[in-house]
Amino acid sequence: MKYPAEEFEDEVAGKLKELLVKIDREFAENIKLEIPPSPDKGDLSFACFPLAKILKKPPQEISVEIARAVGKGEWIDRVEACGGYVNFFINIEKLCAETVRLIREMDEKYGSFESRKEKVIIEHTSANPNGPLHVGRARNPIIGDTLVRVYRFYGYNVRSQFYVDDLGKQVAILAWGLKNIDPSTLPPPSREKADHHLVRFYQKAYQMMEENPDVEEEINEITRLCESGDEKTIEMVREAYEKALDGIKESLKRINVEFDEFVEESRFVRDGSVYKVVEELKKSRYAGSEDGAWYIDLKEFGIQGRDTRFFFTRKDGTTLYATRDIAYHIWKLNQADIVINVLGEDHKLEAKQVEIALRILGMKRLPKVVFYSFVTLPEGKLSTRRGRVIYLDDLIDEAIERAYQEVKKRRGDELDEKKLRKIAEIVGIGALRYNIVKIQPEKDIVFKWEEALNFEGDSAPFVQYAHARACSILRKESAPEKITVRNLKHPSEISLVKVLSRFPNVVKISCTQNRPHLIPSYLFELASTFNQFYRDCPVLKAESEEIKKERLTLVDSVRIVLRNGLSLLGIEAPEEM
Repeated sequence: MKYPAEEFEDEVAGKLKELLVKIDREFAENIKLEIPPSPDKGDLSFACFPLAKILKKPPQEISVEIARAVGKGEWIDRVEACGGYVNFFINIEKLCAETVRLIREMDEKYGSFESRKEKVIIEHTSANPNGPLHVGRARNPIIGDTLVRVYRFYGYNVRSQFYVDDLGKQVAILAWGLKNIDPSTLPPPSREKADHHLVRFYQKAYQMMEENPDVEEEINEITRLCESGDEKTIEMVREAYEKALDGIKESLKRINVEFDEFVEESRFVRDGSVYKVVEELKKSRYAGSEDGAWYIDLKEFGIQGRDTRFFFTRKDGTTLYATRDIAYHIWKLNQADIVINVLGEDHKLEAKQVEIALRILGMKRLPKVVFYSFVTLPEGKLSTRRGRVIYLDDLIDEAIERAYQEVKKRRGDELDEKKLRKIAEIVGIGALRYNIVKIQPEKDIVFKWEEALNFEGDSAPFVQYAHARACSILRKESAPEKITVRNLKHPSEISLVKVLSRFPNVVKISCTQNRPHLIPSYLFELASTFNQFYRDCPVLKAESEEIKKERLTLVDSVRIVLRNGLSLLGIEAPEEM
């Protein structure tokens, strides 16, 4: 099954290929179509400038010849030549009828694609379980969970994974702190939640480690014992971090993020796979050793400066986090066809080291990595170990409270307290997720409350309100179950249908290019176009009964697509606000 926009593009490409294959076969196989900058230039355009060199003719002359030769088709209504471009206009009547029919028939599946055989593992968040998540890392679960939803909607069989670092120094510090620090010497927790209790021990132990070499050695010994597979020490550390991890899960659930699997780092020590990695890397021609510590020389792989040596064992023979990460990736790559990691930009070197090691070990496929920049405060970076931090829990509470004040201001006289709180939670969580995912992952976010919780313009509340408005219209009069749309002629109606028809393609690009920020951008455009339609085209007071029915059907289509798009962002679509 193909969507109308795909059908139109295929017809345009097919007709062009039929003409151009006689001129240049290779060129005809790689036809590039563009979306014109304005509707009066058509719905798709083909640039003739590359053909000018082949045909030794001006682009304008070529465009006129192609436009004349292509003519109309099933989806092509007309073709025009303009300044070296061939502009193709879609059959509006067919587009309106087919788009609205498909949306209403497919309902919650509109925009999705048929099931694919490939299995996908998306690993994200994977925060150290030594305390609450902070705002600086909030992008990871939101970007990661959005990608999980988009990949599933695109048809993939997806498993989301959280990689639990249960052998590293961060959890060793926590375990030492719980064993050695008197709780009465600590400040009260910021809230009654396990991870907030535990982070106090971590922060105090970290401070003591920096000041006292003996403490540091005791913590290092815990790390060494864990990395060598000592079951008793691993179990002690697990008891320390499990409640912190439970607290992290609880926080993530509040923003609609859950995982299929939690994979512990220690499993790759227990099953011996990390030692197989070590032995295979030692055999490599890139391997060397220094005082008993083994490394890979990365110069031949383009790595320059002081990071040319990638150590995969220490002098005492124990492995490092990156070494175990290689074993984890081999396991993942054997479990799935596509492996995606969502990582902070500070992990770029380590990700490159892991990729090079996988190549050396003969892996045919490599993970795809989506890097993101951190969220910072106007006054500087966030730090769990220093205690200068806004926790995700605080951010969630603040978002919901600010949403509550907005909803109460608008609807306080109409709704009871329970209803106000319910709407505030939906709006607050929506504002938080939308504001973070709408920025391209690689771009910085300087976190400001007034921007994160803005209830106007490019924000979740704006999109959610458009959905609530559609629901409100349909509560007054429902759209007919079956109707063929034939009378949508107003420019605002046509613009709205064209935006609705683009949703599947936005899903496709978001998935295939790992660009989750395209979804909120699209939803903002759809909500804005719907508001324009609402101003220009009376629905319940339309000029005729037939037009009213068709406009109601169009409103219902908007409701469906807004709901589907918000769902991909992990945001609820409220029926009233």
